[in-house]
Amino acid sequence: MADTKKEQERDELHRAIWVIADDLRGSVDGWDFKSYILGFMFYRYISENLTTKINKDEWDAGDLDFDYAKLSDEDAEMAREDMVQTKGFFILPSELFCNVRRDAKDTEATFKNKDGNIRSVVENLNEKTGNGISEY
Repeated sequence: MADTKKEQERDELHRAIWVIADDLRGSVDGWDFKSYILGFMFYRYISENLTTKINKDEWDAGDLDFDYAKLSDEDAEMAREDMVQTKGFFILPSELFCNVRRDAKDTEATFKNKDGNIRSVVENLNEKTGNGISEY
């Protein structure tokens, strides 16, 4: 059953990417589009990966109600050093993919603000880990 769900999610993702690509046809180069999509997929993956790791550690310690995505950035700072050592990167809760997506609205002004926020996320990842993950 899990394989069927993964296949459905993959098919849904393929359809969504195709619709976006079709809408942008002619206005965005295919290579640029692929770079953006893969970048967002990577950003989502590392956000979910970090959240899963931190949540699992807290749940194993007995805090079953813990949710890293709902933690304040200030409280999350306690985990920064350990996560950089363990995972090689750290993302504040406010910069997690799920929270950036949740806060996004369908207005141009918000998009520009989120674009700045996403750039901030990438810059923070580069700065805090010492690794370059993007060339802006």
